Amino acid sequence: MDLSFQYFWTQMTDSPLLFLAVVLTLGVILVNGWTDAPNAIATCVVTRCMPARAAILMAAVFNFLGVFIMSMFNATVAETITKMVDFGSDSHEAIVALSAALFAIVVWATLAWYFGIPTSESHALIAGLTGGAIALHGGLGGVNANEWVKVLYGLVISVVLGFGLGWGVCKLVVLLFRNVARQKTENIFRYAQIFGAACMSFMHGAQDGQKFMGVILLSMFLVNGQSTSEAVQMPVWLMLLCSVVMGLGTSIGGKKIIKSVGMDMVKLEKYQGFSADIAASISLLFSSVFGIPVSTTHAKTTAIMGVGAVKRLSAVNFGVVKEMGLTWILTFPGCGLIGFLMTKLFMWIF
Repeated sequence: MDLSFQYFWTQMTDSPLLFLAVVLTLGVILVNGWTDAPNAIATCVVTRCMPARAAILMAAVFNFLGVFIMSMFNATVAETITKMVDFGSDSHEAIVALSAALFAIVVWATLAWYFGIPTSESHALIAGLTGGAIALHGGLGGVNANEWVKVLYGLVISVVLGFGLGWGVCKLVVLLFRNVARQKTENIFRYAQIFGAACMSFMHGAQDGQKFMGVILLSMFLVNGQSTSEAVQMPVWLMLLCSVVMGLGTSIGGKKIIKSVGMDMVKLEKYQGFSADIAASISLLFSSVFGIPVSTTHAKTTAIMGVGAVKRLSAVNFGVVKEMGLTWILTFPGCGLIGFLMTKLFMWIF
């Protein structure tokens, strides 16, 4: 299939439904930029290594680089998303269902942002697409179990690896600097924390940017009535488009999320913030290389929990953890149900 920008633009102008699907996808990317991306810089801000405005601008730049650079080397996360569901051979019905699913994601993500809850747009995306496919097929026939199971792998990896690496990295840092005066380490960990936040922002773009590029590719496949299993080379214009929109969303800010993740869950020092960022970045890198779509929110928050557990388990505010866990649990059925209902509504309207 022709994936040039010129062909894409022609298709957009000829198909109002494709235009709607792309606009909604860009809307989800924008929302992701201001709700999910602040997780990457939360620890850096609350440990006072960087002011919020500077940290947000830094995150916008590294989100951009993460989408662009990682997609050039490894785009398997995007491929997983395109193959996760089957919207059928009717291009009109398929693009209507996709648009409805994306609309559901925007609604869900905006509500989560309004209440300051760091929900996962990754899981909302997967749930919305799945709900739309179920509505279209009247059952689970449109869900590709072989690809969907990677989501379950991602849940386990992000929680276990995030917590384990958070604990391990922080424990190693404590051992390495146990004989160094605390005042001498302040500047070291200040700059180390900034480096860690940059790594985290880069990997956020690498993971979440690919997911949304996969959705735009999926919409192009559907409107042309082509198979989503077709192997493609990710076009540069698509990388740039998604990374710019995500960077714009990040620059809008997300102080509520920064407070929830960085301040309410665990009271962090600079070395702890650095440990959490490095641990979460490694977890995301591992998942991205193997094409497993994971939640950056999961990776970061569990890494923070692991860091907090180094001192003592009671250092973790389990009230906040419980609230986040409940939100994650509700995302799949909640956003999936909205996706299902919106698909039925859109099919009736269009």
